Amino acid sequence: MRLRPHGRVNARLPGGEVTPENRWARTHRVCHDHRMGALDAVAARVAGGATVEFRPSGSSMVPLIRSRQLVAVAPVDPSKLEPGDIVLARAAGTVYLRLVSSLDQARQRVQISNNRGRINGWTNHARVFGICVAVDGTPRPGAAAKARAADPDDRP
Repeated sequence: MRLRPHGRVNARLPGGEVTPENRWARTHRVCHDHRMGALDAVAARVAGGATVEFRPSGSSMVPLIRSRQLVAVAPVDPSKLEPGDIVLARAAGTVYLRLVSSLDQARQRVQISNNRGRINGWTNHARVFGICVAVDGTPRPGAAAKARAADPDDRP
């Protein structure tokens, strides 16, 4: 696929026809499935056992996290999560840094949402990569106790 100058995808096939498979791409911007998002790389490192510091952008988590604030995320034990924790998780194919808004321990899943009321969806424990342990060097209350200890056998 080729990006047009205004960011839309040219979804026409060489013959010029539009199929149901490429109709979505013709009318929408490139989705996260077509390119790796910035948080995908962070999620991979956290899933590998590393505590990662990065500066996410956006305003959906204000005032808990402001755009470009330094955030530290550590691997988490999802069974210890509580509503109000900030996690790095994949929901509906996208990696988000979001609040835990609800828990379903019986089905081992969490619901994540932003701090403005938008629910991103439910995701299982395997797709919860980490917990935010600090914002701009200030520790998040109770987060360190939920972080998973690094396993010395998991080193690359």
